[in-house]
Amino acid sequence: MKHILVLLFLWLTATVYTQQPLTLEDIYKNDAYSAKGYGPVRWMKDNKGYSTLERNTEVGGSDIVRYEAKSGARSVLVYARQLIPIGATEPLSIRNYEWSDDNAKLLVFTNTRKVWRYHTRGDYWVLDMASGALHQLGSAMEPTTMMFAKFSPDATRVGYVSQNNIYVEALKSNEITQLTFDGNESIINGTFDWVYEEELSCRDGFRWSPDGQRIAYWRSNTENIGTFYMINNVDSIYSKPIPLPYPKVGTKNSEVKVGVVNTVGGDTKWFDIPGDPTDNYLARMDFIPNSSEVMIQQLNRKQNTNTVWIGNTDNMAVDTLFTDKDAAWLDVHDNIMWLENENYFTWTSEKDGWLHLYKVSRDGKEFSTITKGSIDVVRINCIDPKGGYVYYIASPENFTQRYLYRSKLDGSTAPEKVSPEDQPGQHAYQISADAKYAIHSYQNSKAPQEITLINLQKHRPIRVLEDNQALVTKFNTLELAPKEFIKIDIGEEVFDAWMIKPSDFDPEKKYPIIFYVYGEPAGSTVQDAWQGGDLWHRYLAQEGYVVVSIDNRGTRTPRGREWRKSIYGQIGILAAKDQAAAARELFKSYPFIDTDKVGIWGWSGGGQMTMNCLFRYPEIYGSGLAVSFVADQRLYDNIYQERYMGLLEDNETNYIAGSPITHAKKLEGNLMIIHGTADDNVHYQSFEQLANELIKHNKLFDMMSYPMRSHSINERENTSFHLRQTMARYWKRVFE
Repeated sequence: MKHILVLLFLWLTATVYTQQPLTLEDIYKNDAYSAKGYGPVRWMKDNKGYSTLERNTEVGGSDIVRYEAKSGARSVLVYARQLIPIGATEPLSIRNYEWSDDNAKLLVFTNTRKVWRYHTRGDYWVLDMASGALHQLGSAMEPTTMMFAKFSPDATRVGYVSQNNIYVEALKSNEITQLTFDGNESIINGTFDWVYEEELSCRDGFRWSPDGQRIAYWRSNTENIGTFYMINNVDSIYSKPIPLPYPKVGTKNSEVKVGVVNTVGGDTKWFDIPGDPTDNYLARMDFIPNSSEVMIQQLNRKQNTNTVWIGNTDNMAVDTLFTDKDAAWLDVHDNIMWLENENYFTWTSEKDGWLHLYKVSRDGKEFSTITKGSIDVVRINCIDPKGGYVYYIASPENFTQRYLYRSKLDGSTAPEKVSPEDQPGQHAYQISADAKYAIHSYQNSKAPQEITLINLQKHRPIRVLEDNQALVTKFNTLELAPKEFIKIDIGEEVFDAWMIKPSDFDPEKKYPIIFYVYGEPAGSTVQDAWQGGDLWHRYLAQEGYVVVSIDNRGTRTPRGREWRKSIYGQIGILAAKDQAAAARELFKSYPFIDTDKVGIWGWSGGGQMTMNCLFRYPEIYGSGLAVSFVADQRLYDNIYQERYMGLLEDNETNYIAGSPITHAKKLEGNLMIIHGTADDNVHYQSFEQLANELIKHNKLFDMMSYPMRSHSINERENTSFHLRQTMARYWKRVFE
């Protein structure tokens, strides 16, 4: 009997840990492999603790909870029951929240709606911590129309946007003062049009002055912009056109200006910034602390010149502070911090060939480097004037990884690595303002993020907040092949790449290969990060394919300005050439690749790159799958495309040469194209124009449209699962 029990135990144990196949249903329907996060976390103003949201099991909703960094002691700052409106039975659902400077009032954003990419429209409530009174703002507004509410500096009022006008509401009397009156479908006050949000990350479009007496804001007149119409054919018996003001390459922009209005009302005064407002972008604007002046950044149409203006809100005079220039393009950064009684500020620039943080004098005449050497600052995490350091993410030795570094604010030290040497991969930090503590997230391609509270000065763990160990154990039972990072030398350049082999890999066999490509300046695919486990590509490898991704020149990696901007003016040209050259070298090095079964796929810019490779290098690529792609670069929005390609009138030849539609007639192999009909980013027009061109040249191909799905093709029931099944079936068919 004893032996029978032992055998039964062994059988049950083996059953639990038997290798399980990775299925599309588990990935895209059952959400079986999601990593856990922690938070959202906010460091408190005293830097000794942080707040987060925790589910309240008694009444529903969330409590706002504080944890002491050193001891871990927990206290509830706001109970969910305090957020139950009179007459309601459930607490407000907290999408976002903001404390007044004195912590006496809480502003809660709830009942939210998406505006293009993000939930920026909804309702706002204020909780008075002393009295417990909970009051909804905007009694005169239509529900869910309010945006970007924020306290005045003294927290006696709240400013917000509703239906493209700006309002101020007094918290004591609930009196609402309307500051702008011309907002409508064409005139936008206090927020932005589609292209400013998408390409310049502009959303919140107004600022309180430090004394609370004025509001500075952006006003956009979109009447110049051409209207693109999407069509909803699925939600009623008659089709419904959806108008979208969208400036395509070479067309006119909104007329944008910055004005200042008194918070008690009255006429707006406008800054007279030189240059045609439809041919320049006012990319950033904010008040200089403890002053009545605003700093305004003006990008020209080519986006290779950033003129920084100082605007005086007393007399509306504008003066040039300094001008940053680049032969290719300039990115806009949000790393400005005023130092030494506002006599200096920080600025990010690539002017010496690397992305560095600089210290600039208030008059713009002194310009000194803070972060020195052949190193790119990927992200600024914390500027600590009292401690005298800036903390930032960089990775000068391995471009697929990310580590925390620090440099003295006076520029006297070389970059100092803070992240531990024994943790290869990618590190992220949410640092307290005094740089004593941080929420540290560590991950790599082998393991999901482990989130830890650390003493930053010693980089010593204090508490593990989430280790994702259950996911690690579950993932390991799949026994999938690892993601291997490799180098590919094409002579002109050495590229970073990764490869995933089939789980039962046999070097004596031949395997089909699928390349995953993006290739544009907006991103990078070769990163030593978890990336959700990269389960789609691991699934393909499990199905018997070798999967490879290569970062060509021009991708967003910390390899210096020359690398990133080598692609300028030749999107779709240089990247396709690099991808093809790398593929040839790869085939020489790995004899197990079946060069008669070569596929390539990508999404968005990667879809464009897929077709450029497939059409122009048919001797290499036999099959392609392009999702949500740009067929003709002239169809895409002007800010993005002109940033990387220059103006159409200056570079029309390469606009045409770099567009897949130009080369569609060269198709020799297999192609499948997929698009959402409600894609407001890369319009369905690209799909239809490419299909039309392929038909014209009698090229046979596969196509799949997803009705009323956007650029991400993930809305509505069962979409993601259906999409991946469609993609998997295509690869199975073409590689049979």
